[in-house]
Amino acid sequence: MTNAAPTTPRPHRWRFVRVGGVDQPVLDSAADLQALAALDPKLWGALACPTQGLTIDPRTLAWLDADGDGRIRRPEVLQAVSWLCARLRDPGLVWDGGDRLPLAALRDDDDEGRVLAAAARLVLQRVGRAGADAVAVADVADSARLFPPPYPNGDGVVPADLVADQPTLALWVQRLVQDYGGAADRSGQPGVTEAAINQADADVQALRAWLAARPSGDPGSWQRAWDAVQAVATKVDDHFVRCRLAAFDPRLVAALEPAVATVPESGWEAADWPLARVTPEATLPLEGTAVNPLWAEALATLQRDAVAPRLGARAVLSEADWRALRAGLQPWGDWLAQRPDAPAAAWEAAWLDDWQRDGVADQLRAAVARDRGFAAEAEGMEALSRLLYLRRDIATLLRNMVNFLDFYTHAQAAFQIGTLYIDQRECRLCLPVRDTAAHAQLAAYSGLYLLYGQCERAGETPQALVAALTAGDTSDFMVPGRHGVFVDRQGRDWLFTLQRVVENPISVREAFWRPYKRIARMIGDQIRKFAAARDQAVEARAAQQVSQGAAAVEQGKPTATAQAFDIAKFAGVFAAIGLALGAIGTALAALVAGLMQLAWWQVPLVVLGVMLLISGPSMLLAALKLRQRNIGPLLDANGWAVNARARVGIAFGTRLTSVAQRPSGSQRVSAAA
Repeated sequence: MTNAAPTTPRPHRWRFVRVGGVDQPVLDSAADLQALAALDPKLWGALACPTQGLTIDPRTLAWLDADGDGRIRRPEVLQAVSWLCARLRDPGLVWDGGDRLPLAALRDDDDEGRVLAAAARLVLQRVGRAGADAVAVADVADSARLFPPPYPNGDGVVPADLVADQPTLALWVQRLVQDYGGAADRSGQPGVTEAAINQADADVQALRAWLAARPSGDPGSWQRAWDAVQAVATKVDDHFVRCRLAAFDPRLVAALEPAVATVPESGWEAADWPLARVTPEATLPLEGTAVNPLWAEALATLQRDAVAPRLGARAVLSEADWRALRAGLQPWGDWLAQRPDAPAAAWEAAWLDDWQRDGVADQLRAAVARDRGFAAEAEGMEALSRLLYLRRDIATLLRNMVNFLDFYTHAQAAFQIGTLYIDQRECRLCLPVRDTAAHAQLAAYSGLYLLYGQCERAGETPQALVAALTAGDTSDFMVPGRHGVFVDRQGRDWLFTLQRVVENPISVREAFWRPYKRIARMIGDQIRKFAAARDQAVEARAAQQVSQGAAAVEQGKPTATAQAFDIAKFAGVFAAIGLALGAIGTALAALVAGLMQLAWWQVPLVVLGVMLLISGPSMLLAALKLRQRNIGPLLDANGWAVNARARVGIAFGTRLTSVAQRPSGSQRVSAAA
């Protein structure tokens, strides 16, 4: 008996449809999804796209962007598709879209599948739909419903509600969140992490050790004396320096005290004067008229809180006493300087004792450990959320990245953010823009007529966009500042202000009338120039005549009388006009005579031939350019890696821009009606 040779799996048979001037793969079955990794990358419509500027749910895009670089690349798409195929019994469900996923559609023949199935049942229980046979995106949209604060959720963050059964511990959580900062729990509530707990515990231990090293004696007495000395230390040192200078040369006393003439009207600058009168004896009176009145209260406090308790009662302080007083308080100052710089330093000493006595750090660490014990359950719920969002939105992404079928079949791709209404036009190809100048530089190669502008709406951040005009004519879009209305995919309307135009052909109809418009514009310009020149000549001649008349009056000369009309001078002019009219009349007569010699049915053909002769070159050039329009540069300017030349033909352009038309069956009535 011979062993049968292993069979080689048959390659997937792809189907393609030609749209936009390129063959694009058709994706509509589970087999297409499972074989997507084998599809030649060169056949993808785009190999990467940004996460911004798409109408796909941002949470879905965040899950697809595995490396968080703001771009969704082909390997990330394939990874998501592979995971979906592994987790669904029928991967073809992704093409159905929708928010609901039957529980029976989940594969539960491996560990990950069983975790997802258990997570689905737990989600339904948390949202109050226990026993339901399907889970929906709405069930997982609100994390607060999935992860209520009183329940562990596996993220290692402990909010106060998680330990609400221990009121004292809950108060400690609130205190740590306030002083050490809180981390966001999956429930949305702020909580403490193990790192914050460890930091607080280390700070408490350092503070307790610092308190244990405090100098002996009454802390209040130490602190009052220290504060009293520090309040006047600089001024006292200054006073004794002045006294030593006065002892060196008594003639310096006058210079060391402010002159009466320098006393300002306000008097407040006297606070900068010495504490007391300067004498050669190095003593400082603590009371009496020799003390600067503005420092009398501070010196009285020094005498009461520092001098009397440390040196004994006295009304005068010598320099030696001052040095002894400061030396005696230096241990307290050194101890204060060693105080740990930590948020817990603001806590009362009783709180520090409670922390140590009650083992708060250990209790909080135990709460963190209990919360982390539910990590697998929480991760299963997160994975279920990812599955529901990807299953709903992955098909949309594939139809905008592997191919552009959403764009060509529905004219509603994920990169189209809304509709612009302007000048009786409805422009559906609208994309967001970050840098208008940079975007326009690249997008100009698309061959599309582009309108750049700013959108504003009360209470919203202004946004820039570009709209492609693919039907109708140019109208007067060259006028910056024109307004329109932009309606986004959520149905909100924004005020659109035109800022910039990138000119390209719009339609064959526009090209047909372009020569006549140019001729009409040229004639109009010539008429305006002629009228302006004649107007300036008349004004100049009138001004000259007025000036000459005024000069004649000033000199006492009679003004010149109007000259009589001399027909002989204008005979040549009349003859020239007559010849011109005669030539025009002869030409018209010859044209009419020629047309009269034709059969009646030949006359329209001749007129049509003449019009085609005039408009034909313009129409031909426009048609060639319109056939080359493509959205590639437009998307590339937004950060896409477009892999195909997706053209916007003449017929498809009319689907992207609609021109106003009266409804069928309507009638036009007079204004009086």
